[in-house]
This record gives sequence, C-alpha cells and structure tokens, in this order.
Amino acid sequence: MPVHQYDAVIVGAGGAGLFAALELGRQRDLRVAVLSKLYPTRSHTGAAQGGIGAALGNEEEDHWEWHMFDTVKGGDYLVDQDAAEILAREAIETIYDLEHYGLPFDRTPDGRIAQRRFGGHTHHFGQGPVRRACHAADRTGHMILQTLYQQCLRNDVHFFNEFQVVDLLLEDGVVAGVVAWELLTGELHVFHSRAVMFATGGWGKIFKVTSNAHTLTGDGAAICWRRGIPLEDMEFYQFHPTGIYRLGILMSEAARGEGAILRNRNGERFMERYSPTLLDLAPRDIIARAMITEIREGRGIDGKDYLHLDFTHLPRQVLDEKLPEITSFARTYLGVDPAREPVPVQPTAHYAMGGIPTDVWGRVIRDEQNTPVPGLYAAGECACVSVHGANRLGTNSLVDILVFGRRAGRDMARYLKEAERVPVSHNPDSDAREQLERLLSSAGGEKVGAIRDELATCMMEWCGIFRNGPDLQRMLDKIAELRDRYARITLDDRGRRFNQDLLEAWELGCLLDVAEATVRSALNRTESRGAHMREDYPKRDDAQWLKHTLLYRDGRFAYKPVTITRFLPQERKY
Repeated sequence: MPVHQYDAVIVGAGGAGLFAALELGRQRDLRVAVLSKLYPTRSHTGAAQGGIGAALGNEEEDHWEWHMFDTVKGGDYLVDQDAAEILAREAIETIYDLEHYGLPFDRTPDGRIAQRRFGGHTHHFGQGPVRRACHAADRTGHMILQTLYQQCLRNDVHFFNEFQVVDLLLEDGVVAGVVAWELLTGELHVFHSRAVMFATGGWGKIFKVTSNAHTLTGDGAAICWRRGIPLEDMEFYQFHPTGIYRLGILMSEAARGEGAILRNRNGERFMERYSPTLLDLAPRDIIARAMITEIREGRGIDGKDYLHLDFTHLPRQVLDEKLPEITSFARTYLGVDPAREPVPVQPTAHYAMGGIPTDVWGRVIRDEQNTPVPGLYAAGECACVSVHGANRLGTNSLVDILVFGRRAGRDMARYLKEAERVPVSHNPDSDAREQLERLLSSAGGEKVGAIRDELATCMMEWCGIFRNGPDLQRMLDKIAELRDRYARITLDDRGRRFNQDLLEAWELGCLLDVAEATVRSALNRTESRGAHMREDYPKRDDAQWLKHTLLYRDGRFAYKPVTITRFLPQERKY
C-alpha cells in the first residue's frame, strides 16, 4: 500500500480546490497535493457560463453593500450575514487577483472589465437590476479553471489525477489524511497529511433532470457524514429555470442578462405576473416555481412540460460574441437556431445550498456550537458556510468558490505553522478496502444503473421544486428500499484497472446518502423558504424556522441560529 506524505491534501480540482492549493503552494515551504477523480480542467467549475458577481461599478454605480443585501434577500434571510459581507467585500479583490493571474475577462471600450446583469442583483437595495457579473463571454468557469491550474503548476502543487478519495482518516478527532483509490491500477493509496480540504462539488445526480455532470455524486459530503460530521441545510436544493428540455444542460442566466425572454404557449412574457420589477432576472427559485405554475395551469408549449426562452429579438452579434456556448448548445442538442426560433427549456436540478458545515475560514465544524474539526476544511458547493441560505443568486457560486476557497487555503497555511502530523492507525485503508471488496463480491443480481435511475426519477417527482409531507415520506421509504437493493448488486466487471462499474457502484452509495439527508431535512422543515417549497406549509415561518439544520447520520437533528448583522428579515418581493 503506497503511503504519501504531504502537509496539505486538497480533494477536488475545481475553482475552490485550485484556489486553496494556489494559496498553499505560494508558501513554498509546504508540500501540497490535489487529488481529483478527473483531469483538473475537466472539473465542473468549467460548466459555469455566465459570470462572477462583484460590485466593481465598471458599467454603472454599484457598491458591495448592495451585493450583500441581494445575497441575503435572495437567500430568503437564511444567509449568515457575516459570510455574506465577506463574500461581497472580497469578491472585488478576488476579481482583480484573477485578472492579474491572466484570466481574459471581456472588456468595456475603455479597457475595464465588462459586466452584465444577472438574476437577483440590484442597485439601491432592490430598486432595479444592475450590471455586476464579470464575464469571459459565456465560458467564465472554463477560463477560471485554466487560469488557476496554470498558476498551481507554476507554484509546484502536485496533482494526482483520476484518484477517487474514498475515506477520511481521523485519529481522536484530528485529521490524519485520506485514502484514495487509483483508477488506473485499482490500488489504494494513503495520503498522510496534517490538513485536508474537501472541494468535491455538488450532487445533482440525485435528480433525473440536472445540469450537473455525471461525476457530481456527493462524494465529499457522504464521506464526512459517514465519519460523524453533520450536514447542514440539506433541504435547500436549487433548480435553475433554464435547462435544455429533457436533457437539463444549462442555458446560462447570461442569456437573460443579455435580454432573452421567457414565454409561455401564448407568447406571453409571463414573469410580469410573478416579478414585475426584475421580470426574467428574478431569483432562480421564484422563476422556477413560476415556470412550473405556468405548466401546471396549461400554458406549457403544446401542452407539454416546457416553455420557451426567446432570443430572436437579440442582434446576431450579441449571440455570436457574448453567448457563443449557449447558442451552440441549442443548435447541437435541439437542432434549434436561437436567432430564428425560441429554445425549449424547463427547470433543471442545479445547485446544493447545503453541505458540510464550515465557518468563514472554511474550517469544518462538528456541532451547533461551531466546534472545528482540527485540520479539516471544505469549500465550494460541497460546503455550507451558509452564504447562500435558502437560495443562491446567479454568479454567487463562482464568487463562493473563489472567495472561500482562497480563505480556506490561507487558514490552512496558518494552521500548518503549528499543527503536528498525527500518526495513522495500523491498516488505515481497511475500511475503504472492505467497502470496495464488498461491492466487487456482491452477487445479488441487482444493477447499479437501474437503482440510480429509479432514485433520480423518484427524487424528481417527490422531492423536486414542489414538495409535501406524504411525498417526502414516500421518498424516504423508497430510499430504504433502494438501499436494500444496493446491498444485492452485481457488477459485470470484477477487474481492477479502470473499473467504471466499481466506481459507479461506490458513487451510488454516496448518492443514496445525500438523497436521504436531503429528504429527511426537507420533511423536517415545516415551512416554505427559498428553494424549499412545501405545499402543505406554504408560508415562511421565521418564528419557528429562522435557523440552520444540522443532520447527523443517525437521524438526529441539531440547530444553530442564523447570523444577522445588518438586514432584518422582511417580505421577499421582486
């Protein structure tokens, strides 16, 4: 069993992981490893199209306080406001750091970073939309990955690509490293380190229609949950309004930021009824519910479960220069030319607001008293610093991964100045080896693909945009049934090298864990807030539920208060 010695191990090579690794690598005296199930520039950050929100004020007046307010209000006041202030303040510095690292932002005629409108971002505390999203055409996430990866290589960060982390090593509650499975050889490796950071992304594959890549299976969250760390606010899962019909591939909010319009079967701009001020640039939870309402009331296109995103009034130059990826997706996957005809869209499962609980320095916490786990960090979508609350604003995902990925890297460097290396126990890979051997040797006849498809289909129906108690209970019962079947799977490939059957079987265990946490948390929260819409409890209930939920693997819930500093909860109108 190979054992690797590093000061810090980063699990995941998206924007959060790379920025943390870069901050550590710049210290020069630290050995830093990044472990990724993919080649780094294939990480899902590359799918982020539209932009990064920062109150630069390059195109019109803007201030970080307005960005903070929009973040808090957009999250339906479940946002921790100390985190929101950090996000809005440090977004500005972060953008200029990326510019200096070489990220090729689009430019205004006088050479400044160009900015566009995005949903839920306003001026003067909600009076109207503002241009806040900094962009590189509609390939912003891709450019972030390329830029940060190059800088990590420059700073001697070591990469272990196609290594799947399968276990976290804790000795007496202190981090000692991780166990990773090398996909090429099938061999297990121990990475013995003084600090570990999870930056493994989300878990959209628990749903049938999703914008997420096949690799987003909740690995980091599931591993931490199994090791006794609670998961925070798992009931809040965002559906992006504009996914390509049936496929879920994202048509970025950048399209509406450049002027595309949502229309129903009658050609109406129906958002005038739901958000008269921001219209098609209202927060995502509001638009997604409006779309489902239009469809339920019979105004879907041709009576089906989709609507139209209309680009036809936009100049060809805008489509070609500012939205090239989006328009190519429509042509490639639907055979539709957005310049000539509207694009069929439907809400698609997009983003987890909950996850591994952390403080504002990315330190993972183990309880409602915010007790840190020494040496353990998380950032990005797998983490919950609660900067998104009950609903994330567009562009704030990229702001989150960069601001809090960088902060986590800086705090890890501080921690490593004092932390001793904790010895690992005898046979530290034993639990991981047992997991994989059990999957390889199981012979009950059940198929991984069938279980995963049934999970995703039922989650979409019973724990989607609209929820209710009986459906959520039905989903919990279904997960219990699927777990029983999972214990009886049979793999077609029993080999070791590049065993994709084994990888997908292990990932299915993670999907079942995060799906269970999502459903239990949704059933527990008897109110509607942000992306969590309970039809049997349609009102927001601040008296009972202005608090974060922490769910442990044994089913126990704990709660902690929302941090409120500037903005008291108010009615959420747009």
